[in-house]
Amino acid sequence: MASRCHPCPYLGLLLATLSSLFFSLCSVIVKWLVDVHPMELAACRFVGVLLPALPIVLWRKEPPFPQGRRIMLLLRSFVGTTGLMLSFYAFRHMPLADASVVVFSVPVFVAIFARLFLKEPCGLFNAVSVCLTLIGVVLITRPPLLFGHSIPALASSPDQEEQDSDVWGAVAAFSATLFGANAYVLLRALKGLHFSVIMTNFGSFALVQTLFVTWALGALCVPRCGFDRILVVALALFSFGGQILLTLALQLEQAGPVAIARSADIVFAFIWQVLFFQEVPNRYSIGGAILVTSSVVLTGLRKWALALPESSPLKKTLGVLAR
Repeated sequence: MASRCHPCPYLGLLLATLSSLFFSLCSVIVKWLVDVHPMELAACRFVGVLLPALPIVLWRKEPPFPQGRRIMLLLRSFVGTTGLMLSFYAFRHMPLADASVVVFSVPVFVAIFARLFLKEPCGLFNAVSVCLTLIGVVLITRPPLLFGHSIPALASSPDQEEQDSDVWGAVAAFSATLFGANAYVLLRALKGLHFSVIMTNFGSFALVQTLFVTWALGALCVPRCGFDRILVVALALFSFGGQILLTLALQLEQAGPVAIARSADIVFAFIWQVLFFQEVPNRYSIGGAILVTSSVVLTGLRKWALALPESSPLKKTLGVLAR
């Protein structure tokens, strides 16, 4: 009798890490393509969301716009699209690693909005995680109101216009985090729907919204021939691959460990920042990144611990996180 093949126990975590690699490469392309507006690049990103979702929803014969959930689907699409557009603006106007850390702090802020809108419990652990994350974000953005002008804010330069751009980039990154947290809460409210229905609505609405915003800003154009167009295609492909890998990871593994594995996005961002843009992070950025990453990892561990059965030895090992 042939032995049955068992999937690798860490396959879900591996797929989530590869997903982080793909998404971090998307942010590199956004920062690199300075001649293409970030909003137009966001439209290309959403092509990568829509492409894998359409054949799945057609194959499953799911209703693409189910009655009773339409307003919630539109709201989730608007919030998610706005958050991603703001994050693309931040990637363009901030050091890559700093923007990634701020944007990636979304899971920590989900607890606040879940408490406000879904009435989910928000205990001492969540409050401490949010405080650590906020301190980390402050260290990364270094607002002059708190740090004065003796400590440089972000990747500041003698050019005042560039400094102003960095400040608005920080505002966009933090706003993207808040929009992203609300998108997660809306996803929880839509948990009865198949993921392909949510992704189809998200990709379709987002593509229309980003193209309209790009047209309104007068930035809708065809990228230059050659390497620019190759990078735009790569952006859509990396988005496609990252979305599929993340979806598969969540099917194979619990949300907590996947959230921890996705924190590799921050590590990749620091590597790309030094490798491609020669921007060496200072001690404030590194300290803030450690605080934010620690909060995200602890939040993921807590989700994992709470999802484990009471008899699990691992739940006892995680101790206070499981309470």
